[in-house]
Amino acid sequence: MGFRCGIVGLPNVGKSTIFNALTAAGAEVASYRFCTIQPNLGIVPVPDKRLEELAKRIHPQKVTPTTLEFFDIAGLVKGASQGEGLGNQFLDHIRNVDAIAHTLRCFDNRNVAHDFGSLDPVRDVEVVNTELILADLQTLEKRMAKVEKLHRVGAKEAALELEVYHEVQTVLNRGQIAGTLHFTGEKKAVFSDLHLLTSKPVFFVANVDQKELKGEGVFLKALQDWAGREKLRVVVICGDLEAEISELKEGEREEFRKELGLEGSSLERLVRVGYEVLDLVTFYTTVSSELRAWTVTRGTPAPKAAGKIHSDMERGFIRAETVSFDDFIAYGSEHVAKERGLLHSQGKDYLVRDGDIIHFRFHV
Repeated sequence: MGFRCGIVGLPNVGKSTIFNALTAAGAEVASYRFCTIQPNLGIVPVPDKRLEELAKRIHPQKVTPTTLEFFDIAGLVKGASQGEGLGNQFLDHIRNVDAIAHTLRCFDNRNVAHDFGSLDPVRDVEVVNTELILADLQTLEKRMAKVEKLHRVGAKEAALELEVYHEVQTVLNRGQIAGTLHFTGEKKAVFSDLHLLTSKPVFFVANVDQKELKGEGVFLKALQDWAGREKLRVVVICGDLEAEISELKEGEREEFRKELGLEGSSLERLVRVGYEVLDLVTFYTTVSSELRAWTVTRGTPAPKAAGKIHSDMERGFIRAETVSFDDFIAYGSEHVAKERGLLHSQGKDYLVRDGDIIHFRFHV
């Protein structure tokens, strides 16, 4: 699996429209609050041109791409941390995702109501962030109360935990997200165990109309200017247009996008940004007659990557035989790459690189 992505935002910003365009899942779309109550789930194959190129060369019986899970989560409203709207039910759904795609409406439409009666995507970001920060403070306060009791009876680990909690609390009380903190070692483990909402990597999905898509509007520019200052990524998607494209035949989609001047599909753009913010890489295996793509975090040691395939492979890891995608394509096969000295035997300390084609040797 690539990663789990939660599509979140205020009501009526087009989350379900975009979810349907990306996944063809058929979630209900309507211009009223809480059309989505339970999170919709869509699992889609990650577009991968390298996998397609390898398949052309190897001709495997089976090709398995890595996948991406999308969760379309109910609209968040001001006061959600205090139980407004769907309140904590919404917030609990976010805890299960790897990254948050914060969807913002960047087009004006009198037929679609906005919670605040006017359009301002930057304000909407701040509303959602505030609710997530308040929810994290509640999580933190509950955990602190529990650990303080342990500290009073002399629990050794409690002192370190409280130290981390106080640092996090200070940042949240300033109105900043927990993701701005960077811990190492034991502190990092304590921080990760909190599973805070604002510690998750986030990027923005700007839902635009065709006027904004052509650069003729002001809402997208305002969001992009703000995100640029904050060093955050924005994926621009015209939800209604993508919904129309998704209904076309496969061969017609790319041609239609070219006519409109769109580079690649929305899914490709979103995946690319998601992989960047999560710092993910893809490696490939050819076992028996199957060519398969796998996703791991950059800097993953070879045994851990082997463990993604099967726990026995990590436990009995001997070595990893690797050839880069570029070398494989340049010389046409693993055999020729080996003759050229481009097939490398890697030990336990080897960190998997993006595009590696790997054969794991193991014994249990």
